[in-house]
Amino acid sequence: MFNSFLLAEGSTASSWIMIGSFVLIAVVFYFLLIRPQKKQERQANEMRNALQVGDEITTIGGIIGEIVSIKEETITIETSRDRTKIRFLRSAVRSVDVRAEDKNPSLKKAAPAEVPQKKGKGKIAPATPKADDKAPVEEKTEEKND
Repeated sequence: MFNSFLLAEGSTASSWIMIGSFVLIAVVFYFLLIRPQKKQERQANEMRNALQVGDEITTIGGIIGEIVSIKEETITIETSRDRTKIRFLRSAVRSVDVRAEDKNPSLKKAAPAEVPQKKGKGKIAPATPKADDKAPVEEKTEEKND
C-alpha cells in the first residue's frame, strides 16, 4: 500500500515536469520565432504605408522603378526611360531604395525648430524667433539651487 502511494506521487511530479517543459518550449518558440516575425511584418506595413510618389522601389519580383501614382491598394511605377508603366499591389513592394525627399530636398517635411542651449549651469537659451513670428520671445532662465 505504501508503494502505491509513492507511485502516485511520482506520476504527479512527472506530469508537472512534462507540462512545465511544454510551457517552456512554447515560450521559447514565441520569443525566437513568432515575436520577431510580427515585428518584421509591422515594419514592412509601415514602409508600405509611407510610400510616396517619386520613391524608387524594388518589388518582390525584382522590378525596379519609380512610383508615379498611388491609389488605395495599388501603385503605378515607371520602369525605364521609355516610361513603361506597371501597376502593382502595395504588398508587392519589397523595399524603398531612394526616397523622394532624398532626391528632391524641397519635398522634405519641415523639422521642428531645435532649441540651441548655452553651455553653463541651469540656463536654457530661448529658441530663435522666425521672421513670421509676431509674438515677442521671452527669455527664460532657470537656476539650480545648490
